[in-house]
Amino acid sequence: MAKFYITTAIPYVNAKPHIGHALEFVQADVITRYHKILGDDTLLLSGGDENALKNVQAAEKEKIPIQQFVEKNSKLFADLAQKLNVHFDVFQKGSDAKHHSSSQKLWELCNKNGDIYKKEYTGLYCVGCELFYEKEELNEKGECFEHPGKKLDEVTETNYFFKLSKYQNDIEKLIETDKLKIIPQKRKNEALSFVKQGLKDISISRSNERAKNWGVPVPNDPTQRMYVWFDALNIYQSGIGFALDTEKYKKWWPADLHVIGKGILRFHAIYWPAFLLSAKLTPPKKLFVHGYLTVDGQKMSKTLGNVIDPLDLIEKYGTDALRYYLLKEISPFEDGDFSESRFKEVYNADLANGLGNLVARVAKLCERINYQFPNNKPSNHSKFKQPNTSFGFDYNFSNALSNIWSNIRITDGIINDEEPWRVSDDEKLKDILFRYVDKIIDIANELKPFLPETAEKIEKQFKGPKITSQKPLFPRI
Repeated sequence: MAKFYITTAIPYVNAKPHIGHALEFVQADVITRYHKILGDDTLLLSGGDENALKNVQAAEKEKIPIQQFVEKNSKLFADLAQKLNVHFDVFQKGSDAKHHSSSQKLWELCNKNGDIYKKEYTGLYCVGCELFYEKEELNEKGECFEHPGKKLDEVTETNYFFKLSKYQNDIEKLIETDKLKIIPQKRKNEALSFVKQGLKDISISRSNERAKNWGVPVPNDPTQRMYVWFDALNIYQSGIGFALDTEKYKKWWPADLHVIGKGILRFHAIYWPAFLLSAKLTPPKKLFVHGYLTVDGQKMSKTLGNVIDPLDLIEKYGTDALRYYLLKEISPFEDGDFSESRFKEVYNADLANGLGNLVARVAKLCERINYQFPNNKPSNHSKFKQPNTSFGFDYNFSNALSNIWSNIRITDGIINDEEPWRVSDDEKLKDILFRYVDKIIDIANELKPFLPETAEKIEKQFKGPKITSQKPLFPRI
């Protein structure tokens, strides 16, 4: 049995999750379910990035202890996954003592290789990105492109630095040769462009004063805490036993796929492989990089008051309705827009009038006749194993769902043409209905990675021997 180890990005827990987190969780879950269907031994990991300065500042604003704050917010992300029907095999928290010791081991290995040194540094720090920026990386106002309107902090302090420049050629070769494969191609090009500008050594620690004594302590230096990205990226390893459980780590590492947003490409395509190469560890195999979600054409912002809570949508429309919109309407590779009015249009057209109507009308026809349908059709996942499956190899969820919905429309069209409700010969009608049922079960099989709850309902309804009408899968809005 082949193994497949996949991760989401590790979200900051300075605020509750929004619709963008739901998008990534669902994408990772679909890929996980796909590999399980293929028979792979599969593990999905996520967690809480709890050691960031932004978490400290948010806890101070709420006037509660930082540990209590991150515990509360990390649970919100785990709860969202559960509501989305996403199962994390591991949810690794950054404040966990085992993660601390694992990250300290990674530090020690990099230091042993002579890649960590200490110096005084002055730089512009974006708390939102948790990153020092060079002036030429900022906009004309001297602001970070990810967080326009927010002033950067000018920081002068003694830090530990990592010799990123030493790995210039190694990282460039990894990406160019696809040993670290980056999907889509445009993100690969972005990563290569950044590398070819020349890699500079990066700060990988903060003073205790600036970190407010929060985070992973630097080994053998009680005055410093690890830079959040050094320890957060290591969650991908600590969660599967790095420096803790040798057999477990050996089984799962390297990661087969990191699912991330475009804003953290630099950390995953450049910093992370460099840390691992320094420590004499194997880099991950592949990155799938998705875009951002806007809301009604605007960037999500607390100031604008347009941050979408996915739990509200699940409560109103159901889990699979939200999963469908995120997978079908949002490009896997570009920025996408969420609009509740568009959501309702898609829901009614594709789910209520499309899939739901097909299932309901065939079930109603089957209910009319006293026919015992054979309960012996095996699950057919052959389509998932075809080399040209767009979903399986380039993560084009939207295309895969378009193909399924094309089958739904074709089946509906056949029913309209054949007019089975006019057939008076019961034996002939049974043969016709058997074909419809067969097709619906195939559609349910194809839906399993995408809409697992709906697929299960359809399978139960049509497994036979007696098929009856049920409540609508997707009541029309």
